[in-house]
Amino acid sequence: MSISAIKATRARFSAVMRTASLFAALSLSLPLAATAEPIKLKFSFFTSDRSYIYQNSIKPFVDAINKEGKGLVEIDMYFSGTISSVQADQPRLVADGTADLALIVPGRTPATFRDTVVMELPGLYRDQREASLVFTRLTDAGALKGYENFYVLGAFVADTESIHTRKPVTSLDDLKGLSIRVNNQTQAAVLERLGAMPALLAINQTTEAISTGKIDGATFPPSMLFEFGVGRVTNNHYMIGLGGAPTAMVMNRKTFEQLPPAVQTIVRKYSGPWLAEHSATSFEGLDRLTLEQLKADPRRKVIALSPADSERMQTLSASVAEDWAAVSPHNRELLAVVRAEITKLRSSD
Repeated sequence: MSISAIKATRARFSAVMRTASLFAALSLSLPLAATAEPIKLKFSFFTSDRSYIYQNSIKPFVDAINKEGKGLVEIDMYFSGTISSVQADQPRLVADGTADLALIVPGRTPATFRDTVVMELPGLYRDQREASLVFTRLTDAGALKGYENFYVLGAFVADTESIHTRKPVTSLDDLKGLSIRVNNQTQAAVLERLGAMPALLAINQTTEAISTGKIDGATFPPSMLFEFGVGRVTNNHYMIGLGGAPTAMVMNRKTFEQLPPAVQTIVRKYSGPWLAEHSATSFEGLDRLTLEQLKADPRRKVIALSPADSERMQTLSASVAEDWAAVSPHNRELLAVVRAEITKLRSSD
């Protein structure tokens, strides 16, 4: 074979090898692209996966996202305060990126979420579904101050809260002088007018405070009575009908905005009204069941408001709402917006 022929053969062989190498490189890169790791999101939660809060308000969202977003996004739960068990820390954890998501209790940081007081006012909302949907609409519209750094995934308001005590309480007058744990400053304002001594205390610190005698009782909706053990240390249940306690599931806004459009679409699908409805339906059933169990237990006393005390509470609730609205034109305008949203919801039901 001539030198020229050998060179030609070698040239053809080199060309074939280059082509083969190119195909090999492509074949290796395709599986890597297809098997790229999903985006991981850290969810900080201050209590356990057994809690009703998690089961009814958080788990449906997390499960739906992880199922539909499989391969694209994955939410990792950090339970029982693994990141922080302090409720007041949760907004900061999300804002500074320590966690991507968290459940926050606005009443624990009222200076930041001062507008959320409108969701705490007693006597406004027919039930927790109505309150939660109004809360959802307000956060979607950006009408509430304090949420600028957050994308609100779920806005919830618990059922109206009752008072659970060690001592018998059969009337509003019996509350005078009692130290009662409250969820927020709005509840505190109502109880102060009734002569009680409110104590703003985190939900996971309440049972010990009652059992050691630091406080006489606590405000909770029926569904939360046994969640943190308060039902074990109280057996008197006064159905006063204080305003509900708002909570919100939030994501760092920048984190949300940096998600791929397909992931954002999935997140939106299972947040907002979908999640508010799901949570309210679950908790309403649980509240009814718990109340039935309390009434059936001979060791417990469930006391409803008398007609006179009911009228007194309605007057007091209206006064608390008016006092809050009178603080500023902004408050009055926000209360008007809420009442308009309530009217819309009721007309569509």
